[in-house]
Amino acid sequence: MFRALVVGVPLGVTFVDCFGYVARVEGVSMQPALNPDTGITSDFVFLSRWRSRSFAYQRGDMVSLVSPKDPNQKIIKRIIALEGDLVATLGYKRRLVRVPEGHCWVEGDHTGHSLDSNFFGPVALGLVTARAEQIVWPPQRWQHLERRLPEERVPLNLRTASTKSSSIADVFDDNEE
Repeated sequence: MFRALVVGVPLGVTFVDCFGYVARVEGVSMQPALNPDTGITSDFVFLSRWRSRSFAYQRGDMVSLVSPKDPNQKIIKRIIALEGDLVATLGYKRRLVRVPEGHCWVEGDHTGHSLDSNFFGPVALGLVTARAEQIVWPPQRWQHLERRLPEERVPLNLRTASTKSSSIADVFDDNEE
């Protein structure tokens, strides 16, 4: 028994540290992708630490990160923008934000029901700990979590020329009201 414990614990810690782990998702901030049925059951997701080791995140990735406001809390959000991108914010202190080097812009899928970059600003990539890969529980929700970026949240510098000028004009018109 003792020998199994001596071998098993380091192997388990190594697996979690290098490859990933399963975590329970609470709250409504990532609805409808996660926890679509409020109050019935929580989704459990596999968080891949292997993919986060290279910091090669892409827009649309769903990631786990340490909350910039409470280092004891882990949150799951979607990466909307990467360093250098220009973001039209949703309630942040500045209407337009250029994401600084080494940072990303994260948001919950359930707009208005999420404490995200619209509340605390750009997030250092060092706070991102894993990428959400799969829903593993409950069994009827087993699925791969696709990289998805809502069309209305595409960074302004990546939009097509025809939509870019009208989007930026809309942002500046909003500031005048």
